[in-house]
Amino acid sequence: MRLSLLVIGRTTDKHVHALIDDYASRLQHYVPFSLDVIPELKSTRAMSVEQQKAAEAELIRKQLQPGDHVVLLDEHGAERRSMEFAQWLQKRMAAGARRIVFIVGGPYGFDSSIHALANEEMSLSQMTFSHQLIRVLFVEQLYRAQTILRGEPYHHE
Repeated sequence: MRLSLLVIGRTTDKHVHALIDDYASRLQHYVPFSLDVIPELKSTRAMSVEQQKAAEAELIRKQLQPGDHVVLLDEHGAERRSMEFAQWLQKRMAAGARRIVFIVGGPYGFDSSIHALANEEMSLSQMTFSHQLIRVLFVEQLYRAQTILRGEPYHHE
């Protein structure tokens, strides 16, 4: 079982990048993890929002493999507390998928074709965060879930 976070656009802030690296390295002690980056689209000024989402969707589909359990990190998805997320993750990992792929979409969200192929959608908050910060928050939550499942003292309920 592998966990993957698929994002569009590289992390530009070195401090954010350092935090992501820190939590990703901690997470690697529990489960194989990768942060996969799809380069940002170029020359988007001439493209409509729908064209941008369709182009991003094509790039996302190229990163997916048969048997992946695909979870969109989307504002309209189900919200879970950290304990609930840990239990959900444990069930998904035991279900036998080779890889769980969490996807952060581009600035306009996901194309309808990506919504259609996703197994589920999850929201991290009702608040809006930058795409840079969502990466840190989510990798930290993956790490937190692993410590919860092992009864380690990182999480306090």
